[in-house]
Amino acid sequence: MKYSEDRIKTLAKSIHDRLYLDEDVNYKDEDKSLNLIKKTMLAYFQMEDKIDEIVKAKIETLKKRIIPGTDEWNILYRKYFEEEMRKHGQ
Repeated sequence: MKYSEDRIKTLAKSIHDRLYLDEDVNYKDEDKSLNLIKKTMLAYFQMEDKIDEIVKAKIETLKKRIIPGTDEWNILYRKYFEEEMRKHGQ
């Protein structure tokens, strides 16, 4: 995962507060809503990590050896990552 638990808590709190300040949301239970934001963020990052693994494995199974870090590898990675995100409804 790209972010620590503390970083996710901080981001979730910022989102939570911003939605409230912009009057986009009126929370009935602030603790529940904050936990829901954190849970949603964690699920998204976990899905992103899983897709990252899928994409890297897909690139490794190509007949032509693609070296990680090259332009070709980066282009394929982005392409496959976007495809997998669409498959997973993102």
